[in-house]
Amino acid sequence: MTVPTNVIGSAGSAVANIGIREDLEDTIYRVAPEETPFVSNIDTKKAAQTYHEWQTETLAAASATNAQLEGDDVGTLGAANLTTRVGNICQILWKTGGVSGTQESVNKAGRDSELARQKVLKTIEIKRDLEIRAIGNFAAVQESGATTRKLAGLQAFITSNDNRGASGADGGFSASPGPAAATDGTQRTFTEALVKATLATTFGNGGKPTQAYMGPTHKQQFSAFTGIADIRSEVRGNALATITGGADVYVSDFGALTLIPHAYALTRACVLVDPKMAAIATLRGLQSSALAKTGDNERFLILMEKTLVCSNQAAHAVVADLT
Repeated sequence: MTVPTNVIGSAGSAVANIGIREDLEDTIYRVAPEETPFVSNIDTKKAAQTYHEWQTETLAAASATNAQLEGDDVGTLGAANLTTRVGNICQILWKTGGVSGTQESVNKAGRDSELARQKVLKTIEIKRDLEIRAIGNFAAVQESGATTRKLAGLQAFITSNDNRGASGADGGFSASPGPAAATDGTQRTFTEALVKATLATTFGNGGKPTQAYMGPTHKQQFSAFTGIADIRSEVRGNALATITGGADVYVSDFGALTLIPHAYALTRACVLVDPKMAAIATLRGLQSSALAKTGDNERFLILMEKTLVCSNQAAHAVVADLT
């Protein structure tokens, strides 16, 4: 059958009706990894200079032969317990954007103000940039010429409780402006044995990490660790069996670890963290300011200046060089 002549319709062989309104939802859907779990879980501090410093200390090794004669005089004093100064660079992070006067004025779907929408998105992005730097294996960099200041990531600090592949080498703090990055080693499969060995070393050095950060693939591998649990499913009556395919907490010989999968910041390491022994120090907090108007547009700058404080690197650990 054919459509009769001059029948008005919305499509096909009918006469098109140009007065039909668009059917556009007034919602914008975003799917992207937005979380910043590491930065969100650790402490906050105030920085007062572009180079932020703190002090660490340790104890002499325990001695089983500390025995003295009755009534003896004190001779040479024992070695002094001195502190070590450690520091990190404050990094300036920014995002910019702009919207034309027309775009801000027209009727839009899903937002009243394009300028406000852009500011929200850029704020999310700048927080993710801080997250990926702070938990990563990045060296501190001092500003020189066109080279920008950069903060050192947590993995660069860790030297006491590191489990690296063959040819891997520590970074660690030695002097201003901060630690060098660790040298990548030969990659190997992520196993429970690596985690247990690292936890044992960490406990021996006084560390008590409570969180484990890792990428999605390594989280799946961690969930497959058997530990001492039986692999079984209990079914009663006609009830359906429940299959548990993931683990959120790993109970080790040295305490429980909360397992935190990271969507974008970790690809070859599992980082064990004591959140009480790390912080983000802020020199300039997150701020938004309008840029000079140069035409028919509104431009803006989202900026912050911060650094990572690794209070004492022996509190944390890393299982590095994972495939």
